[in-house]
Amino acid sequence: MNSKQSPSQTKSAIIEVLAERIQTNRFAISGLKWDKLYTKLQKQSKAIASLQEMETTGGAPDLVQYDAKKEVYTFFDCSPESPAGRRSCCYDQEGLLSRKEHAPATNAIDMAKAMGVRLLDETQYRFLQTLGEFDLKTSSWLLTPAPIRQLGGALFGDRRYDHVFIYHNGAQSYYAARGFRAALIL
Repeated sequence: MNSKQSPSQTKSAIIEVLAERIQTNRFAISGLKWDKLYTKLQKQSKAIASLQEMETTGGAPDLVQYDAKKEVYTFFDCSPESPAGRRSCCYDQEGLLSRKEHAPATNAIDMAKAMGVRLLDETQYRFLQTLGEFDLKTSSWLLTPAPIRQLGGALFGDRRYDHVFIYHNGAQSYYAARGFRAALIL
């Protein structure tokens, strides 16, 4: 998708990408009907814009859960590694401001908010890891519970040695190989 596309072309392009991913049924979601999801997406321009941002920043968003009773669709970033366009950031603005030197340009929480998405939490991250092997070379910031954050920490996860690890770091830290994965629930 290039920047010269009109909003309707961009909307059409991301829907085509999603349709292709979903129709290959990579995650074997039972009961899913593309036509119902397509209709719901057509009515949610903010969700389309969020999915487009997930795609543009390297997240490869895909449908990972579907609740047929509630008609709720859950999309996660499913790129093999933490999205390249969202790396090298502190956890949040407070962490960013507390850096004494070499501050990165932004932080994960504000980037996610601007995209209209949320960071995956620990439970969501562990669920994602049951669908495949993610973050074998990178790591991803995770939505951090308030008690941990109030003490200055933030959570991140990765997969090493065929095991999913959840760690902590100071919220002000950042690494070239750490970004964040997003969730969008419709």
